[in-house]
Amino acid sequence: MEKAPTSRTKKVIGVRGRTALGFVSVQQVLIRHATPSDAEAIRAIYNYEVEHETATFDLVPRTLDDQLAWQEAREGAFCVYVAELAGEVVGFGALSPYKERAAYRTSVEDSIYIRRDLGRQGIGRILLSHLLKTAADGGFHAVMARITTLSEGSIALHADLGFQLIGIERQIGRKFNKWLDVAVMQCLLHEIP
Repeated sequence: MEKAPTSRTKKVIGVRGRTALGFVSVQQVLIRHATPSDAEAIRAIYNYEVEHETATFDLVPRTLDDQLAWQEAREGAFCVYVAELAGEVVGFGALSPYKERAAYRTSVEDSIYIRRDLGRQGIGRILLSHLLKTAADGGFHAVMARITTLSEGSIALHADLGFQLIGIERQIGRKFNKWLDVAVMQCLLHEIP
């Protein structure tokens, strides 16, 4: 018999992700609110992207203090969740304010990062599904995603879960001596089936 989720642990019901060996099921992946004790694992996942990939436009790795401050800024409606597999943090996702001006307050921006050695195994799908449900439950109207066009898997994942491409920001950032384009995607939560 499966335990019911508590306020500290939540599971996404009915979402499965594909892996090369089969499926990562919801029973294997635990989605829960991030705590300060998760900061080092989150920081390691994020800093890999900072130093080696274009998934983030940050150029300087986060310190532990930076990471803790980032997490503390995302409390309440703006939240950080981690994905655990076999008791280990393997990814994280966040809902952040989309823009600072008051009229944007019904929109949030998502961020999803999965440890690179575990990519394309469905963990991101489970985490993003959870973020969308959290945003809807929190009364938000739209979730925005800004994804480098080099991240074809992330763009496809967002499209699969109801996001639409609304534009491309051409050569908007520069990293590793390359100009980078960003796909802007939007999910209107009331349109998700």
